[in-house]
Parts: sequence; structure tokens; C-alpha cells
Amino acid sequence: MDTKIGAALDVVSVSNSNVGSPPKTAAAVSTVQSSAVPFNSGEATLGRHLARRLVQIGVSDVFSVPGDFNLTLLDHLIDEPGLNLIGCCNELNAGYAADGYARSRGVGACVVTFTVGGLSVLNAIAGAYSQNLPVICIVGGPNSNDYGTNRILHHTIGLPDFSQELRCFQTVTCYQAVVSNLEDAHELIDTAISTALKESKPVYISIGCNLSAIPHPTFSREPVPFFLSPKLSNQMGLKAAVEAAAEFLNKAVKPVMVGGPKLHVANACQAFVELADASGYALAVAPAGKGLVPEYHPHFIGTYWGAVSTTFCAEIVESADAYIFVGPIFNDYSSVGYSLLLKKEKALIVQPDRVLIGNGPTYGCVMMKDFLEALAKRLKRNTTAYENYYRIYVPDGHPLKRAPKEPLRVNVLFEHIQELLSRDTTVIAETGDSWFNCQKLKLPQGCGYEFQMQYGSIGWSVGATLGYAQAATDKRVIACIGDGSFQVTAQDVSTMLRCGQNSIIFLINNGGYTIEVEIHDGPYNVIKNWNYTAFVDAIHNGEGKCWTTKVFYEEDLIEAIETATGAKKDCLCFIEVMAHKDDTSKELLEWGSRVSAANSRPPNPQ
Repeated sequence: MDTKIGAALDVVSVSNSNVGSPPKTAAAVSTVQSSAVPFNSGEATLGRHLARRLVQIGVSDVFSVPGDFNLTLLDHLIDEPGLNLIGCCNELNAGYAADGYARSRGVGACVVTFTVGGLSVLNAIAGAYSQNLPVICIVGGPNSNDYGTNRILHHTIGLPDFSQELRCFQTVTCYQAVVSNLEDAHELIDTAISTALKESKPVYISIGCNLSAIPHPTFSREPVPFFLSPKLSNQMGLKAAVEAAAEFLNKAVKPVMVGGPKLHVANACQAFVELADASGYALAVAPAGKGLVPEYHPHFIGTYWGAVSTTFCAEIVESADAYIFVGPIFNDYSSVGYSLLLKKEKALIVQPDRVLIGNGPTYGCVMMKDFLEALAKRLKRNTTAYENYYRIYVPDGHPLKRAPKEPLRVNVLFEHIQELLSRDTTVIAETGDSWFNCQKLKLPQGCGYEFQMQYGSIGWSVGATLGYAQAATDKRVIACIGDGSFQVTAQDVSTMLRCGQNSIIFLINNGGYTIEVEIHDGPYNVIKNWNYTAFVDAIHNGEGKCWTTKVFYEEDLIEAIETATGAKKDCLCFIEVMAHKDDTSKELLEWGSRVSAANSRPPNPQ
């Protein structure tokens, strides 16, 4: 399973010799190894200090867009031997790339310019916040002399108040540092970075454009090591929670367990598996938790997503007399328009720092990992729910046999994508019907999986593919992207080519925003069709390794996949799949109608 976000807390003994290695498991202390830089040398500057700090926490690639307020800072980032600066086509994609990078490496970073860049990247940072991703968002800010002068600067909205950008970032980051002098720059930068790692959330750092190149004594000494205080359980609360949970679950006849997306931020994936091994419970995953729970586990029963769950999973979960949800997020999307058939009194909810048992009390200051490890030792083994699943399970049928040259159907496409998966691949699923089709993929051991369900920003996957592939050089990314989403962020395919990446992009061309069609149709869901392969060929322009093809039939698809995994395995492969506009998964049809019903509820009477 890929290194996830909770892993960023372990920056123990990170040195320049192991830059690029993903951070390990959560730890209390980070001892940063770095050679002291003599004061007054060209390297004892604010810019180089920031660069070294990024390298020390495991960031070896920073995604950037230049602007006049950050150019000097970019010079100093480039000068750091362990840091690679990757220029993106726009700030939104730079933020999405840092998001994708953090999913693999445990932490990511992007650099943009003041306000016009900051507000452009804001949407990506909000998405990272929703997914608990520690992204260091660095902005080249105004000249330090301009603060408090009542001057009006370019790239702003024309007011002498420079705080607009900061105020926007305060809502989507867990810490904000405005560096406008050198005296406290060291402390502000270190606090911001350590807070991002501790909270597993994005932070904002603004660096005055005239400060990056200036030496200062605080940058000349051996950096003070980070100290990341561990989050510890209250031992009395932990004991009480485990006692109550064991009593609650051991009296159940057919309990089940469901893993959710907050498993990763709590660094509790392995503890969850250990609980499943010890208990024998039927094991499911919430849709946003896919990729965090091993689908090769002998008691795995699929994705629990209410009415659009994988085959027979919902029947087992919703008929259980006790269910333990670990790290869930119950929103309108994950609950299929608030239609889950669950009862609170049957549910044990485990969040990263608290436990709620049925209609009983909430136990606070109880860390998820500690709780799961302790609970595993107290549960009686009970395989009843899995045995019931095994009795009723009937495998999904295969798509109907196709005639030669019959138009390719999307369910056939995903049958072939399934065969591509291995421990050497990661699936990235764009917002849209790919959510539902990719949920049905069975992930082999070691295969990664990423999507952005909570925020659901269309176009996210292009930048995320760029960032993830840059971080996880041992995996080939398989991205499934709809045509509507691709049009939002398509430009940074060019950055993938500049970086020499070899991802496989399946562009599903069905003529519009299909997920919106199934929620509420209208002419606004139809988009101008592009010749997508010609578009990517134009971006390629003979520079870098790129191969494109357009697929109409299954025969074309088989040939394309053989080429992408054979002769063109070292190339970025872009496969445009032509699909009918109404060719959607049955799950999207059901989900769309339920979400539509939830969205259209009339106002409550006053």
C-alpha cells in the first residue's frame, strides 16, 4: 500500500543522503541532519533556508508558476542541490500537482506569486485541506517596505490593504506565516512546516520578494531540529473506550467493519488490518477509503456505498447487528443523498481522536491507532457476516459478447483496465463516472488508488497525475479522465512530457459532463468536442516521449493497451476512448437520482 499522509509525521533522521525516500510512520521527533552553512556565504539566505527545510522533510520536487514577486525566491530554490523546480502551466495545476505529490510522498509543495497566483491556487489548496494533505503553499509576497505604506500594488484588487490573499487562505490552511522581516523568518517558516506535518493540512507561507537573497545569522547555524510532539491517547479514556467497544461488539451476532478515508491521516491502516485479522469480521471499505484497505484480504466484501455498493456488500453491512466504521466521512455524496440504511444504535464510529459507541458516550483523546490495536486483543473471533456474504455472493456477469467493430462500451474498457493493474501501478480516478467504474476495480496487493471524493473538483486528476507520477517513480499511473474534466486542466500534459513521465491516460470522450447529466440535465452539460489526440500531439510537438491513439472498438483498445505496455512503455500514453453519451455505470444512474432528490428538497417550513 502506498505511503499515505500520516506518514509525513515521521521525519526522523531525514538527511540529504536519503532525500526522495518517502517519510515513514508517525513519530514524535524529527532530527534534521544538515551541514552548517557559514554566515555571509551565498547560501546563508532565507531562500536557501526554506529550500533546505523542504528537502529535509522529503520534498525533492516543487511545483511552481513564476511571477515577479517570486522570481528571486525561485532562483534560490533552484540552487538547492536536492530540490527540483517543476514549472507548471498554471497555478491551479501546480496546486493539484502538489496534492498528488503529497499523496505519494507524504508532503508536497508549490510556489506561486502574490494574489493573482495565490487566488488561482486557492481551489487546489482547499481540496488538499478536505483530503488532509500537508501541502506547503509558498507565495512570493510584496516588498517588505510596502507594508503599512498605503501604497497600491499591481496584482492586487487596487486597495492598499495587502491582506486579502491572507484572509482567503486562513479558511483553507491550518497555519499562515507572512514573512516580512528576517528576524523571525526562521521561526515562522519552521513553525509553518512542522504544523503542516503535525496537522496533516496545508499551510500558507508568504515571503517578501526582497528578502529571499539576504543572509541572516539565523540561517547560518545548524538548524534547530524539528520537534513534532506525538498525539497521545488519554490512557484512562482509551481503556474505557476499549472496554465499552469490546462489550458492544462481542455480544453482536454478525458484526462487520468498514474502513473510511481518515484511516490515512490517523496512520492506522495497518492497525485496521490487524483488527480485521483478529476479529474475523467481514471487511468493507467506504468509497473515499478505497486504496487504504487491502482488497486481497480473505474477508474483504467490497465497497459500502449504500444503494451503489459493490455486489452484495450493502446487504451484509446494513443487515448487520453491529458495524464499526473507522474514519468515515458521512456527506451527501458518500451517503448517496442521505439514503444509507444504517441505525445509530448499531454503529461504533472511530475517528482519529475519538470513539462513539451507539447511542452511548463519546470517548475523547483516544487515538485511532491505539484504540484499534488494543481492541484487536479483546474481540472474540466472529466470521458470521463473512460466511453470510459468501453464501449469497454471485459474481457480476461479464458484459455481453460483442460483435466485431461494435462501438466500445465503457464497462468493457474497465474490464481491460482491470487486467493492467499490478503492484507497479496506481489508479487515479477523476470526478465523474470514473468514480463508480474505478470503485469496481479489484486492487491487487501494492496497487495504489487515489481520487478526490470529498471536494470533487473536476479537472483535479490532470495535475494530480503529474504530481503523483513525479513522486512515485516506481509506479506507473493509470489515469481515468472524462472529457469535461480534461478540458479544465489539460495544459499540464505538457509538464508531464517535460518531466519524462510514462503515465497512461484513458480519456473517456462521451461529449460532456456526464455526472452532472445524471444529477440534473440541461444544455450546459454539453461541451465543444475536441480532437483530443491531436491536441496532445500538438502539445508534444516532437519534444519528449509521447504516444496517442483514438479507440472506437474493443479490438482497437486491445491493440492500444498492448502498445502502451510494450513498445511504448517508456512513453506518456494518451488513449482517447470514444463512448456514447448515455453509456454510464448503473451506479451513477442510481447515485445521480438520489443526489438530485437530496439537492431538490424544498425548504423546511418556517
